[in-house]
Amino acid sequence: MFKKDDRQIMQDFEVRRGRQLLAIGVALFLVLFLAMLHKRPTVLGEFSKNSIYETQIIVIAAFIGFSRFNWRCPSCNRYLGHDLNRRVCKKCGSRLR
Repeated sequence: MFKKDDRQIMQDFEVRRGRQLLAIGVALFLVLFLAMLHKRPTVLGEFSKNSIYETQIIVIAAFIGFSRFNWRCPSCNRYLGHDLNRRVCKKCGSRLR
């Protein structure tokens, strides 16, 4: 089995971490924007409160799906858990940062 060198693993992790941070920011912005729109549904036109609520659910589900795909160890491809500042993979012991 081919094993990546430590430098490549760390670079791959930083790319994944950057994408994860961007996804967190975008999802948070959209959910908060939609919450504001839920309070005032006529600000940007006519939206039903149910459609706004459903859109929030879709945004959250998309973020969870993206995180399940993206937030994996570059070495063993296992889910990394909740820690964005992880230094070592709990599963394989690869150094990430």
